[in-house]
Amino acid sequence: MRYLLPFLFLVALLAMLMLRGYVHSEILADHRVRPPAPTDQVPEEILGGGPVIDARDKAAPQALTIPDRKLVLTFDDGPDPVWTPKVLDTLKKYDAHAVFFVTGTMTSRHPELVERMVREGHEVGLHTFNHPDLSYQSTARIDWELSQNQLALAGAAGIHTSLFRPPYSSFSDALDNKSWPVTQYIGSRGYITAFNNTDSEDWKRPGVDAIIKQATPKGTSGSIVLMHDSGGDRSQTVAALGRFLPQMKDRGYRFTSLTEALGAPTAHTQVTGPELWKGKAFVSAVAFSENTTDVLVVGLAVIGVLVFARFGLMLVLSFAHARKVRRRGFSWGPAVTRPVSVLVPAYNERECIANTVRSLTASDHPIEVIVIDDGSTDGTADIVEAMRLPGVRVVRQPNSGKPAALNNGIRNARYDIVVMMDGDTVFEPSTVRELVQPFGDMRVGAVAGNAKVGNRDSLIGAWQHIEYVMGFNLDRRMYDLLGCMPTIPGAVGAFRRQALERVGGMSEDTLAEDTDITMALHRDGWRVVYAERARAWTEAPETVQQLWSQRYRWSYGTMQAIWKHRRAVVERGPSGRFGRVGLPLVSLFMVLAPLLAPLIDVFLMYGLVFGPTQKTIAAWLGVLAVQLVCAAYAFRLDRERMLHLISLPLQQLLYRQLMYVVLLQSWITALTGGRLRWQKLRRTGTVEAPGVIPTPRRSTEDRRPVA
Repeated sequence: MRYLLPFLFLVALLAMLMLRGYVHSEILADHRVRPPAPTDQVPEEILGGGPVIDARDKAAPQALTIPDRKLVLTFDDGPDPVWTPKVLDTLKKYDAHAVFFVTGTMTSRHPELVERMVREGHEVGLHTFNHPDLSYQSTARIDWELSQNQLALAGAAGIHTSLFRPPYSSFSDALDNKSWPVTQYIGSRGYITAFNNTDSEDWKRPGVDAIIKQATPKGTSGSIVLMHDSGGDRSQTVAALGRFLPQMKDRGYRFTSLTEALGAPTAHTQVTGPELWKGKAFVSAVAFSENTTDVLVVGLAVIGVLVFARFGLMLVLSFAHARKVRRRGFSWGPAVTRPVSVLVPAYNERECIANTVRSLTASDHPIEVIVIDDGSTDGTADIVEAMRLPGVRVVRQPNSGKPAALNNGIRNARYDIVVMMDGDTVFEPSTVRELVQPFGDMRVGAVAGNAKVGNRDSLIGAWQHIEYVMGFNLDRRMYDLLGCMPTIPGAVGAFRRQALERVGGMSEDTLAEDTDITMALHRDGWRVVYAERARAWTEAPETVQQLWSQRYRWSYGTMQAIWKHRRAVVERGPSGRFGRVGLPLVSLFMVLAPLLAPLIDVFLMYGLVFGPTQKTIAAWLGVLAVQLVCAAYAFRLDRERMLHLISLPLQQLLYRQLMYVVLLQSWITALTGGRLRWQKLRRTGTVEAPGVIPTPRRSTEDRRPVA
């Protein structure tokens, strides 16, 4: 289910977008209009006859005229949700009937208007589905345009029609060698083609008086009058209609449907059985697609505003944080010089553990190092013991998981401040000293360090490097000032032992024990701060599979932690303050917003293929520019080289998609009640901290260490 549901979700989203593009004439649309051609192949009786062409008998096509004192008002290109109801209201007011030549795209989007047309006695004709010039189209495309138009009509009003008007048509005497064969073919399919012989030219919006003048036939002649109820602002058409109808009635004209004017049977045929249900299913699918995509667009707009607001807030608060901690004379309180305990939980870390421990022994702050071997099977504990380093102890335990290992380390720690790190991480000589200085403030219960990607020489490592500097450390500066930092990174964090004991130590309730303990400390009233100069170098996953496993656990664990501490939202005191500020921010920007963020890329791809390509590219480049500014500022704060930002556009296109799918799968795991176990990532032990003497390499690993 965790793999099937994301796939089905993406397929459904793609199908909805394609259907929306289909009924909005963005897919398969053809806007070419053929210039006039010679007319020598068109029969003279057709060119000189009436506006209605009955070519059902190919050998004897007929041109029919409208009897005197009868007017057939026709409206093209609808139905339109704004103007068609006003046209219908005006016709109803004067008890007049008309013919509406509807497109399939508009019919499927506004079926209720077509149903009203039929209910109020008007006639409906086909105007194709996508409104192409049929003289450019093959017979297969013509059949498709007709059948799809009929499908939409069946779904909207439960009828088929035998009336047709080709797009871009005018008078029957304008038929030429290119359009006449189309009219013949349409006739062979059982349709009567209705042109016009009086054009109101309302599409030009010449003014109400001009529309009335051009729509008025000469003398008492019958006529088919062309008007439009869609395709733009039709206010002049509606206003002209309100004057035209009573004027022509006063002159003795009747406004009828086309078949009534010709004395022919109705053009409508009731649809039943499978054809009716197919039409209803199509119209329902269009309605669902329209409503869903509208909601997604609104959601995307809301999320977009929030994300940009977050970018702005991050920049402002990060600047304020840097200015605060870097100003001359700043201190957290009295300098912390007493020894601290450093806990290193380790499970099968033989590739990394020597580097990790050796980096700690180079610390310029007094420490004890406790390596908690969590039932390793690769000799991790033996490696540490064989090093015989002063101040380094090994505590062995059966395999019980990282939280149990940390709690065991806390029990064995001698000092009041406990530093925690991962077994694949190395510290700089000053890391511990910088990390513990905030404990000079007795209100501080935990400190987050500055975790950095050490193996950034690969593309996937560079992408994670950008993420760590911009997405994690810039966030921590913001959350520090807001007083709601959600996570102390497992790679580099420090805790006041008293604070840990008050909240019950590291919990095994979630897969994100670092997020869980951080939220618990906030709720207990402790401050959690960020020490930017406490740098630690960690080995990031180097394959997509390893990265997937890591982020899947992080995402799912974060959701578990949020759910576990949900009651903080309604509690009072420090817990309530965190619950009403920290939990909403974390939920919105780490769980909800990223779930909708893929819509940016989906609509980007859609816009590139079917929409306004240039505007789409400009919008995406604008978003990328904002992210680049934030990333560049984050790199400047961390004094990192800007070179890695070259890969930012590619990160947005590829790496970010992987994170989206991981989060989506985490959601599905949570909603389906799935369980997720700890995963052990393969390490290479190539990461070393600047300023630490490199460790001799084993020849089995042919990799370049990154300093």
